[in-house]
Amino acid sequence: MAKKEEGYSSSSFWQLMLVIPGTIIGFTLLISILAHFFGSGESAAPAPAAVAPVAAVETKVDEAIKPVAEVQVADASGAKVEKTGEEVVKAVCSMCHAAGLMESPKLGDKGQWAPRIAQGYETLVKHAIEGIRNMPARGGNPDLSDTEVASAVAHMANAAGANFDPATLKK
Repeated sequence: MAKKEEGYSSSSFWQLMLVIPGTIIGFTLLISILAHFFGSGESAAPAPAAVAPVAAVETKVDEAIKPVAEVQVADASGAKVEKTGEEVVKAVCSMCHAAGLMESPKLGDKGQWAPRIAQGYETLVKHAIEGIRNMPARGGNPDLSDTEVASAVAHMANAAGANFDPATLKK
């Protein structure tokens, strides 16, 4: 009799493993069929009247999240305003010349500027425009005009004792 009980419990387990999923699948099918036959019968497409409020809501949302301000980039074709020598020195030249980086003469240091001033204003301007040794052409700012570079050279050299006038430069 022990063999029968053992066989009986083993077959009960496998029967139970088949009945539980079968019951779940059957119940799901029954609910689906009842929902299909006794459903409301309406289509899934929204009524045209329901579309209008949605459009109004979308418009309000778009207005609520629009940017507060808009950036307009200026047209680059406008006339260029020439900077003074002092402005160019502060904006460009002082990066190296204020601290004497890359062997550049420090602003106002008469000892470092004296040999350069002795070369003459035209030579200094030529070196500043074309670049020399560690100094890049136009101090690294290609947007500077020759006049702006010449004015900056005069400003720096005059701070170290020169008496250069940018208006006297040969063009």
